Parts: sequence; structure tokens; C-alpha cells
Amino acid sequence: MTDPVIVGVDGSVAGFDAAVLAAREAGLRGVPLRIVHALGDASPPLPSGAAPRLPADHGLDPMVQGALARAEERAHTVAPGIEITRSVVAGEVLEVLDIESRSPALAVVGSRGLSAFAGLLLGSTAVHLAVHGHCPLMVVRGRPDPAGPVLLAVDGSRAGEAAVEFAFAEAAWRKAPLLAVHVWNTWSERAYEGPGDPLTAVVVDTKRLREAEQHLLDKTVAAGQEGFPQVAVERRLVRSRIRPALIEATRSAQLVVVGARGRDGFAGLLLGSVSQTLLHHAHCPVTVVRGKE
Repeated sequence: MTDPVIVGVDGSVAGFDAAVLAAREAGLRGVPLRIVHALGDASPPLPSGAAPRLPADHGLDPMVQGALARAEERAHTVAPGIEITRSVVAGEVLEVLDIESRSPALAVVGSRGLSAFAGLLLGSTAVHLAVHGHCPLMVVRGRPDPAGPVLLAVDGSRAGEAAVEFAFAEAAWRKAPLLAVHVWNTWSERAYEGPGDPLTAVVVDTKRLREAEQHLLDKTVAAGQEGFPQVAVERRLVRSRIRPALIEATRSAQLVVVGARGRDGFAGLLLGSVSQTLLHHAHCPVTVVRGKE
């Protein structure tokens, strides 16, 4: 595999943290790292025929190149053997990262930033890329447990199959165990969870439902482990509310992997509610993997 890992940096602490995480991922995969800075232009449109504004005219070039150099330096401290390229691309952040995500093995971004990131709410860039990006997206969050497992949020959906494969591969690269968690409750039959629902879900046989959810978990793990028999797996079936249970599970994980939309998702949403919740509240880095939907 030669597709690079890309990371978006903007000179912020979160951007440098993203560069470090991206470098580790590139090192694990044995692929190059591409550091990208999106040079947006918030100034008014130029009159017709006017000369283009150059970043150097405003003193931006030394600042940008300095930020990229610092990001590369930090990346080399954790993965000294990887090939690193740096790139400044004209355009708005979301547009640039969307285009840049078309070929990489993985895209990495921080949770907060400067410049064009500053006007975005936490998760806005991540949500956009998780919806419109073309590769798995890793978002720097929390304080991961380096000795913890890779946490896989199992939802049993077709779209989630890509997340399963990614999580097993990630555990293999990290030489870490994998914790496959499937959260269920009496709303599971119709894929909805939450208060104030005007409909009533009646589960006649809770034991039978639990057996069905256990079968779903076992089947999902078996499919993933077929390609990665060396990965030690713990299966955990939890009866609880889905989002709080997964957030709690991230406290002892080094990474959580989730599909972009699973059985919990609403048909009208491009990104599942669980994915969005983890992007905002997980205690470790989050990887959102889009499947073929």
C-alpha cells in the first residue's frame, strides 16, 4: 500500500497534535505523510483584471512555511523513518481537505484550530469530511490510553462493514487487542433510541432479542477476524443507551472506530447520530469510516 496519510495543519496546537498522530499512523502503515495547509482567502473578490493577491504580500508565507516546518519536525520525532511532503493549497479548508481526501489511506484533523478553522464549531470540519470525504477520517480527541484496546462500535449495518475491517487492521498495526462493543436496548428492533418518541416499541421476548443481538456481534467479529487471526478480540454485549455507553467505553481505549451511519441512524441524516456524538464527546481519537451505502 502506497497511498499516503494526509493531515490538515494550521499552526494551532491541535494541528500539531494531528501531525503527530498522522505521523504515527503513516509509520504503522509504512506509507508517506502529506502535510497540508489550506490557504483560504477571506478578503473581498478582486475586480475584473486585477492582479492576484500573493500570500507573501501580507507576510503569510513565512508564517505558513514555519507552521508546516514545525509540524514536520514534530512528525519526525515520532516516526523518523517516514517520507514527508508539505503542501500549501489555495482554497477554503473544507474544499481543500475534501479534494485531498480522494486518494489517501487516511485523513487526520485536529479538534480545534486557527484561521479558517476558527469559525467552525468543534466537529464541523470533521462532520463535513466524514460525510463528503473519500477516505477514513481520524479526529484527534481526548487522552487515549496507549495500553488500551482499539474500540470497535459494532452496529451490524452493511455500511459498518468497512469500519470492522479498518478496526481489525488498525489493531494489527498497533499490536493491540480489539474490543468489539455492541450496545442494544429494547428500542433495537426498530433502530431508534431516545425520549419523547410518540411511537411505542413493545418487545415481547427480551431474551430472544438479546440472543439476536449476541448473534449479530458474533457474526461481525467472525467476519473481521477471518482476515486478522492474530488480533486478540474481546466481545462485549451491553444493554444500555447507545451513545452514553460508547462514550464511557472510550475512556480506556486508544482509538475508537465507528461507521459513518449504522442501524441507529435516521434515514434523513448523512452522518449517524452515534458518529457525531463520538466526534464531540469521545475520550480518545475517533475514526469514522464510510462504507458503500
